[in-house]
Amino acid sequence: MTIVVGYVPKPEGRAALRRAAEEARLRKQRLVVVSSLRAVRDTGADADNQYEKELLSVRDALEAAGIEHEVRQLVRGQEPSEDLIAIAEEVHADVIVIGLRRRSPVGKLILGSNAQRVLLDAPCPVLAVKADEDDR
Repeated sequence: MTIVVGYVPKPEGRAALRRAAEEARLRKQRLVVVSSLRAVRDTGADADNQYEKELLSVRDALEAAGIEHEVRQLVRGQEPSEDLIAIAEEVHADVIVIGLRRRSPVGKLILGSNAQRVLLDAPCPVLAVKADEDDR
């Protein structure tokens, strides 16, 4: 039994990770954290270093919480939604957790393309969470 979470070092990614970790702990399930480098728009050396530090922090926090986990950092050049769906299929995920960001009134008419793709094409249920003040 496995939970897959899409993670980016942004408030929506932190919210998804927090909720996925709660679910993994409650259900006593393995957590697979998927971080697609394509989802991280910054490409400078400082951004790469910060990204690496954040992923180490994620690993440490999950280990400290006693959650069985795996962190997959992908640099395949695919859309983050494609990575999430492929890994969910590979590990036979029970649920995928994704984070959503707040959008402008016009943006609310169109859900983000990655989120929409996961919601429509996922091989399992999808839990979508919004960031709150704790995730900033």
